[in-house]
Amino acid sequence: MAKHGKKYQAAAAKVDSNTLYTPRQAMELVRETSTTKFDGSVEVHFRMGLDPRQADQQVRDVVVLPNGLGKTVRVLVFAQGEGAATALAGGADVVADSDEWINKIAAGWTEFDVAIATPDMMGKAGRLGRVLGPRGLMPNPKAGTVVPAQDLPRVIKEAKAGRVEFRLDKTANIHVSIGKASFEADKLYENFATLMEAIKKARPAAAKGFYIRRITIAATMGPGIHVDANLAQSMGE
Repeated sequence: MAKHGKKYQAAAAKVDSNTLYTPRQAMELVRETSTTKFDGSVEVHFRMGLDPRQADQQVRDVVVLPNGLGKTVRVLVFAQGEGAATALAGGADVVADSDEWINKIAAGWTEFDVAIATPDMMGKAGRLGRVLGPRGLMPNPKAGTVVPAQDLPRVIKEAKAGRVEFRLDKTANIHVSIGKASFEADKLYENFATLMEAIKKARPAAAKGFYIRRITIAATMGPGIHVDANLAQSMGE
């Protein structure tokens, strides 16, 4: 078992592993237990009561966090012709409009955080599945990242403002960033509440029993803080 340093041990001492904290308590505590010198991210980890092997129990959607993620989001858009011009005017950092760009990405270049595509470019973008797929960067209609050219400015703006995707993984977990440890607790709480509402709305009709079994929040390299899932699911009601 890996040994933790003194900073982590001091942070972990502030957390009772047997306590289910309220969402507000968790937001305060996660800021106090951030152990990195840099401004670490705050992530929420959901253990879901779903079977990821069943097609009718999948969860995948996007949500725009009201206070953003506290970082600069680099947006690449696969588009050509008028779509490329619209993407540039809409604030895209990179527009991949040629085979040269496709080949560059295929060779491993992934200096961007979000990839968006127009439908007519998905044939070419689809060839990059081996590079973009494992990194969660492949444009997908279900994630709202394959859109008509006229919708590009809106989607680019949302991506830069704090638009995040969440999805059920193969181990029945969902992992989502909700901001930075430097955020005020109220801002983290607002982002968390917005995320909770989106995840509740995304509940599959085939879900039975407990939809969310466990919620853990942690800062980068910080200890896990268990959140009362019942209280979290009643937020905003």
